[in-house]
Amino acid sequence: MYSYEDRLRAVELYFKYDGKTATVIRELGYPCRKNLKRWVQLYQAAGDLPQRYRARPRYDAEQKRIAVDHYFAHGRCLASTIRALGYPSREVLGTWIEALHPGTRRMVTSLNASAPFPPERKCQAVSDLCERDGSALEVAKKFGVSRPMLYKWKDQLLGDEAYRSMRKRNVVPPEDERAVLLQKIARLEQRVRRLRLEHDILTKAGDLIKKDQGINSLPLKNREKAQVVDALKDSYSLPELLGTVGLARSSYFYHKARLGLHDKYADVHHTMAEIFNSNHRCYGYRRIHAVLRQHQITLSEKVVRRLMADGHLVVRRPRRRYCSYGGEIGLAPENLLARNFHSYAPNEKWLTDITEFQLPAGKVYLSPMIDCFDGKVVSWSIGTRPDAQLVNSMLDGALSTIAKGDRPVVHSDRGAHYRWPGWLQRVQTAGLIRSMSRKGCSPDNAACEGFFGRLKNEMFYCRDWAGTPVERFMDELNAYIQWYNERRIKLSLGAMSTMQYRRHLGIAT
Repeated sequence: MYSYEDRLRAVELYFKYDGKTATVIRELGYPCRKNLKRWVQLYQAAGDLPQRYRARPRYDAEQKRIAVDHYFAHGRCLASTIRALGYPSREVLGTWIEALHPGTRRMVTSLNASAPFPPERKCQAVSDLCERDGSALEVAKKFGVSRPMLYKWKDQLLGDEAYRSMRKRNVVPPEDERAVLLQKIARLEQRVRRLRLEHDILTKAGDLIKKDQGINSLPLKNREKAQVVDALKDSYSLPELLGTVGLARSSYFYHKARLGLHDKYADVHHTMAEIFNSNHRCYGYRRIHAVLRQHQITLSEKVVRRLMADGHLVVRRPRRRYCSYGGEIGLAPENLLARNFHSYAPNEKWLTDITEFQLPAGKVYLSPMIDCFDGKVVSWSIGTRPDAQLVNSMLDGALSTIAKGDRPVVHSDRGAHYRWPGWLQRVQTAGLIRSMSRKGCSPDNAACEGFFGRLKNEMFYCRDWAGTPVERFMDELNAYIQWYNERRIKLSLGAMSTMQYRRHLGIAT
């Protein structure tokens, strides 16, 4: 129920918006369109709205009488009365009938009840129904019952079998029925054959092409479609196969002729796969191209990229981050490198940091020392805790590699590991020069962060470490760093590893 103020506000907005009921309802959230129209009519007739709102009766006594008289005059059917007059609902009409003529509605009950009707009257009604020239509704109106009740009497008197026999008018002859069934069987067999064909195509494509993301006929190239069709042509007809995979007949014979020729890159495919798999599956097309040149195989980079794509030699590149900053616990030295990570001799600039590896079996931490001269990992330590022992043992190993008189700059971030007494004492005793990045600025130690990124992309993220013990992972990590120093080529060093580059310069044995 809406208050006087609510109704008056709605009417005023109606006149303000030039009779736009939708705008009023959208702004106020009430009422319905019908109520708003009625309020406006009351306001226009009386110049105001009643203070206490009372809903006017929807139907007067004359309308009720007309509806009840129509009900009794037209077969006592609620539905037909409502359809003819347009009002009211079934429950309301039943209430009116009971109020004006108490007890009369019981003569026509539900279909499951038996109505008080004389048997001879029922027989006459069923006889007229069977011999009728017009509609069954006319017969029902004649006897004052509903049409479903008339058919119920027919079922009771004639029996179910007789009733069914009367309904069978257009019976399909046995010969025609057999032909229809044979046609359905043929269509089903054709559909089963097509489904089996599609299944065989997907299976054969998976065996021949080795797609990693599932097989679908849409992304297949025409050459790959031709391979699948050629493999299944003994089991299915060529038009069926070509229509299913969506390949033109001319394209099939073209690619079939091409596939029959000798693949001049067959040996290159094998060599590239060996290089890719033997280097932790982390070499892109540039490094593959450089290694092929070392094997006296001269190809353009574009050809190498295409052959790698055909062989599905793809480097995976997921990423994660680890932060070891523990807050300011002491005075930090200045940033002496200022992002200049170039060095003209070994042991001039060293970079260090700690990174974390999250395994299902636990966490592993790596602390390396990187030489800016060529990116060699001078020393490293691996452990399960990022404590003082991890970084101190790494520093001891790095100090054992330098000659007397060398004083490299040791650059790190502002982690607490590089401000503890053990680290500071070792740096001071060896005469090293400390340098630190700015707070929360990883680009100040970008060369070391880049090493971590290459390490994790090439060795960690691309493999599933579920079920791998921590000790085995530490062995794998140690083997990777050794491979990184000895064998992994760097294009900036002329496609040589760091140790090969130092031997080339004569500064390492």
